[in-house]
Amino acid sequence: MNQRAEKPVLSGQRIKTRKRDEKEKFDSTGFRNLLLAGLIEVGTDLDALSKYLDGAGNSKLDYRRYGETLFDVLIAGGLLGPSGVTPGDGGKLAPACIFAAENTMEALKAYEQVFLKLMRRYKYLEKMFEEEMRKVYTYMKRFSEEERIKLARMTGLWICNGSLSASVLTVIAVEHLVKDNLALDFILEVFTVWKQERGVSNLVSGVKKSGLDSKLMDFFPLNKRGPEHFQYFKSAFEDRGLAEMVKLQKNQANQEVKNDLTEYLKEALNENKSPKEIIAEVKDYSIKNNLEELDVLTIIWTSLMVAVEWNKKEELVADQALRYLKNYTGLLGAFCTNSRSELTLMLRIQDFCYDNMNFMKVFQRIILLLYKTDVLSEETILKWYKEGHGSKGKSVFLEQTKKFVEWLQNAEEESDESPEED
Repeated sequence: MNQRAEKPVLSGQRIKTRKRDEKEKFDSTGFRNLLLAGLIEVGTDLDALSKYLDGAGNSKLDYRRYGETLFDVLIAGGLLGPSGVTPGDGGKLAPACIFAAENTMEALKAYEQVFLKLMRRYKYLEKMFEEEMRKVYTYMKRFSEEERIKLARMTGLWICNGSLSASVLTVIAVEHLVKDNLALDFILEVFTVWKQERGVSNLVSGVKKSGLDSKLMDFFPLNKRGPEHFQYFKSAFEDRGLAEMVKLQKNQANQEVKNDLTEYLKEALNENKSPKEIIAEVKDYSIKNNLEELDVLTIIWTSLMVAVEWNKKEELVADQALRYLKNYTGLLGAFCTNSRSELTLMLRIQDFCYDNMNFMKVFQRIILLLYKTDVLSEETILKWYKEGHGSKGKSVFLEQTKKFVEWLQNAEEESDESPEED
């Protein structure tokens, strides 16, 4: 059997490896020890610390490769993991780190500057920092209460200066941190610092922008969530001077209730439930969830009008709309129990007719239908005409209803006549 002859190799030949094929072993422990040696030498002087970090990143320390380890040490003095903080050789921790700082805002702001200077000098660390913090927060249970407070206050400062996005806080809304109130205490401390540093309007807008407004209940233990536990939520935030978050949660919960009602009406209309049945269920739902009549009425009107595929021909859509709405005047009337609600309905009708151009000439006929079926009163229609109308299509709709309004103004109370449609 033929065998390929081996090529001769010269004695002493060196096999070269291209640098791009060499892979340096990842050694976070070695990096930590090297970093700690420098930090121990620097001591607790934060100006000297910043100068050291600035220079070391250009020489002996590879921040790009070991950015997470760098932040571990600057936060906790050693490597962070599920078991807590692992010190360097000989049990040594960095003398200057967040966990070793005095628990005062003045001291913590000084450490904030260390982080800011470092990330401004090495811009690639900015992205690493947010990823690192997502990891750090999950180890929170291993920290002492004082360490958690320091970390929360620093987090507030980092959010205020733009180093962190507030959305990163969602990682602490997990069962092992929630059940013992660790997540709640942490976020309350963060919000307190945020409000102190940037004011309440910045706090509220930032919480909304980050999407935290819809997740505030997630930081509470499972047995303390839901509308029936709102007093617990209210006390937790108000005790920390964060009443604005209570209002935010009320609005969020109210919006969820409205969304649920909208979904119910969509299904009810699709299933052709009777107006009587819908009225009973909507009233029960609105009472149970403390929904105001104005909100319910707006949702009903919107749901009614989006449930239909309207004729695209202007001359046909009027008859289609009137035939359809005649079936639901009782539903509208059930939630039009005062002049304020009636005026709200007229404004919603005005907005709809303006936004849907085929309905521009139908406005007066819809109002007349609702007047004849006792949904709208004479007083409300006159008030709308004189001062209560909206700006959308104002001149068109006022001109449309002019004759009808004149009839209302001139008709004698005892007259049995009713206005005719144009």
